[in-house]
Amino acid sequence: MRVRDRQVGPGQPPYIIAELGVNHDGSVERAVEMARAARDAGADAVKLQFFRTDLLMSSAAKLAAYQRAAGETDPVAMLRRLELGAADLSRVLAAARDLGVHAVVTVFSVELVAEAEAAAARHGGWDAYKTASPDIVHRPLLDALAATGRPLIVSTGASTPGEVRRAAGWLGGARGEGRLALLQCVSSYPTPEDRAALDGIGALREIAPGVPVGYSDHTASETMGARAVAAGACILEKHFTYDRSARGPDHAASLDAAGFARYVAHAREAARSVGPGGPRGGGTGKSVQDIERDVRRVSRQSVVTRRALDAGHVLGRDDVTFKRPGTGVPPHALGGLLGARLLRAVGADVPVGWADVGLSPPREEEP
Repeated sequence: MRVRDRQVGPGQPPYIIAELGVNHDGSVERAVEMARAARDAGADAVKLQFFRTDLLMSSAAKLAAYQRAAGETDPVAMLRRLELGAADLSRVLAAARDLGVHAVVTVFSVELVAEAEAAAARHGGWDAYKTASPDIVHRPLLDALAATGRPLIVSTGASTPGEVRRAAGWLGGARGEGRLALLQCVSSYPTPEDRAALDGIGALREIAPGVPVGYSDHTASETMGARAVAAGACILEKHFTYDRSARGPDHAASLDAAGFARYVAHAREAARSVGPGGPRGGGTGKSVQDIERDVRRVSRQSVVTRRALDAGHVLGRDDVTFKRPGTGVPPHALGGLLGARLLRAVGADVPVGWADVGLSPPREEEP
């Protein structure tokens, strides 16, 4: 896979992404400062998140356990506090260009893909898009991002081998054009080092041969990236913060500039030790761990009503959208829901379940 001026894949130096995420606390000025600090710490790219709270969170949305542990009490208020708008993202992208690092963005809603493209147009576009692990079931979003023609990095935390294989199939066009990469990930914040599941890197290489595989690292370790490189990762993503003790959901599971610099040094030394051929062999360790189930349930999106609907209403595309949590019909199964008649009234901004239309869920692989 080629990301602007960088070839990313086996035999290449690890491509290291500093995930700014929401650690800017909703301040574009701080995001720019963090991009500079990440560059100085050795990052190849900085990553941002583009979401609009009202598009992402339904009335049924809940906090994940790690967010409650960080002192958050309301999922909607939390995200509203941490939003960056399209103009803010454009400003950080411009700073990244000046700093000589790549800019990657995770888009969380289908409705925002065109806006993300427009925000980056004057700066030559985003260097890559990335999807969050919960959205591996969100085919409409995956399809929309793949259609931009830009590189697409897909995280696979809290997913089964079957879900990864299915998503890779949906993205066959991007895969065939060398624009797809997969990241092994454990969706737990922070991830205990003994649950890092590095053998999932080899499992992903077997599921999608020829696709670059990396590791999205949620451990607190400064050496886990080096271990991931030794296991075959050619991309590393690590959360970056200005202060690990700051208030917010992700600071404690991130590295500050000094820690990130050590992380980069360890990873690059590991790459030199592995050699140009990279590790051989595979693995079968791709599974949903118990520590991921809470995030899987809370952070996946599902089909949600746009307005209150009466019993007997026949569902159409304009009646629904996609929001968190993942307790309703998953986005990829929307086609099986459209045209069905509601057996009972469903309120506005509420996930729609198969039982609401008297249907059984399609048979799928479950963890």
